[in-house]
Amino acid sequence: MRSLLFVPGDSPRKLDKAVDSGADVLLLDLEDSVAADAKPAAREATAAFLRRTRSVPGRPRLYVRINALGSGLADADLDAVMAAGPDGILLPKAVGGRDVTHLDAKIAVREAVDGLPDGGTEIIAIATETAASLFAMGSFQGASRRLRGLTWGAEDLSADLGAIRQRDADGGFTDAFRLARTLCLAGAVAAGVAPIDSIHAAFRDLDGLAAEAEAAALDGFTAKLAIHPAQVPVINAAFTPTAAALGRAQAVLEAFAAAGPGAGVVSLDGAMLDQPHRLQAERLIARARAAGLG
Repeated sequence: MRSLLFVPGDSPRKLDKAVDSGADVLLLDLEDSVAADAKPAAREATAAFLRRTRSVPGRPRLYVRINALGSGLADADLDAVMAAGPDGILLPKAVGGRDVTHLDAKIAVREAVDGLPDGGTEIIAIATETAASLFAMGSFQGASRRLRGLTWGAEDLSADLGAIRQRDADGGFTDAFRLARTLCLAGAVAAGVAPIDSIHAAFRDLDGLAAEAEAAALDGFTAKLAIHPAQVPVINAAFTPTAAALGRAQAVLEAFAAAGPGAGVVSLDGAMLDQPHRLQAERLIARARAAGLG
């Protein structure tokens, strides 16, 4: 999972086109991109898309962003789409692990009613959209076995904070949003799930996106949200391990294997490597396999 592309749930044309975008995950949106009076139609269009796309060979994974649990709309969203068998649900405005646990219970009931495999529907949570959520980033560990990733967002958070700007004069995020980004990364790693970087809103600025995605990958994020199909190849490139990086990771693992199962430290190319280096190498190779390399 490298790229996750938002697609409005009320646009069958955009939904069908997105299948060939190259995104690893499509986020079929019933929340922000759909007007209030269009939500019933969006639920129907999204469910229809799920039904006709589930059997397409090589398709992206299909998640549905429902409306927030406190919106009064989430149950209707789930009732409409769960019977169509999405791969997962994207939960907006999550305030800690308790909301993921709550959603897990709602999904479990609908899996049973709709004859879906128990536990088969995954969850990704947007974990930083309110000020309160920032104080709960350590609570996702153990919240649900369905949880696959945490991501963060600046737009709703800025509204909740009353922030006039999100970025400084140099284009970087200001302190509040850098904090949210860092907490998301740490919270995801602590929970053992994928840390997913937020959107780059200037969708025509592909150079800026490339720089932001590369920085996120260096910091430890393993994927990034996209809002336009043109962003997908840039994101995939940033989060796909290079041949050189893979070669180095394989050499690290071979050095540890040669040293024997009890080795805590090995030497490679004049450098001393310990267990964190081994773990990083294992994770990079796992990411490469997930991306279809090796």
